[in-house]
Amino acid sequence: MPSSKTGKTGKSAETVPAVAADAEAPARTAAAGAKAPSGSRSASAKAPKAESRLAMVRRARRINRELAEVYPYAHPELDFRNPFELLVATVLSAQTTDLRVNQTTPALFAAYPTPEDMAAAVPEEMEELIRPTGFFRAKTKSLLGLSAALRDEFGGEVPGRLEDLVKLPGVGRKTANVVLGNAFGVPGITVDTHFGRLVRRWRWTDEEDPVKVEAVVAGIFPKSEWTMLSHRVIFHGRRVCHARKPACGACPIAPLCPSYGEGETDPEKARKLLKYEMGGHPGQRLSPPADYPGKPAPPLGAG
Repeated sequence: MPSSKTGKTGKSAETVPAVAADAEAPARTAAAGAKAPSGSRSASAKAPKAESRLAMVRRARRINRELAEVYPYAHPELDFRNPFELLVATVLSAQTTDLRVNQTTPALFAAYPTPEDMAAAVPEEMEELIRPTGFFRAKTKSLLGLSAALRDEFGGEVPGRLEDLVKLPGVGRKTANVVLGNAFGVPGITVDTHFGRLVRRWRWTDEEDPVKVEAVVAGIFPKSEWTMLSHRVIFHGRRVCHARKPACGACPIAPLCPSYGEGETDPEKARKLLKYEMGGHPGQRLSPPADYPGKPAPPLGAG
């Protein structure tokens, strides 16, 4: 993996002092110590000291810089051409993969390219189009409702404010932050299952509630980092730090991870667990960005 470079430290000096490279050494040493096999330390060895808030913030920001080196091409993994398509795709992504959404939306947007078109759709016809994404009846109800709201309350345009977006049927803070960050350039933190799992493994927080997780992480990083941080963490969760069996032995930020060893630590075995472009396989987008190093995903029914 590429080596890390010094990045932005973010918060003002009143709350978090500037991070010097030497100041991070204790965090690296402590995290690296987690790699020692069970039983390798003597019974009389002292338990590691609790990490201070300042040390955690420094470690978290270094993780972000490392991930920026590993995933310089991190991006939203839903195909979209405008805010409306991103909003619809994000609603459809609940309880399914981005790949399945991307394979489904071409036909959906061909049939209903605008909120006005979608609001006038026959429910049963829309259900058949989005059936592959699962929960298609509930999702159809949400799409019909949000499309009608966009038509009637926002002139057929997706609003660029969180307080307006979360009023739309089927749209919560996570969906709103995805749309704001990627369609409007408004910084936001996307707390999906991957993001929540990783920030708890990295001990940035022990909160389970997504709103509380968002608030905690927002206090660690400058606002300018929020959107890209979300992409990097989610990319890492999908490719390396899996829920059931993390690929610890192939993880580029292992020395910074206090949970090292929860997954496969053998490098060769861990490499076999890598997914998408990290494992030499297609990604989730049928139309990925030009700088994406992996292969485009196949269309629905092609494999």
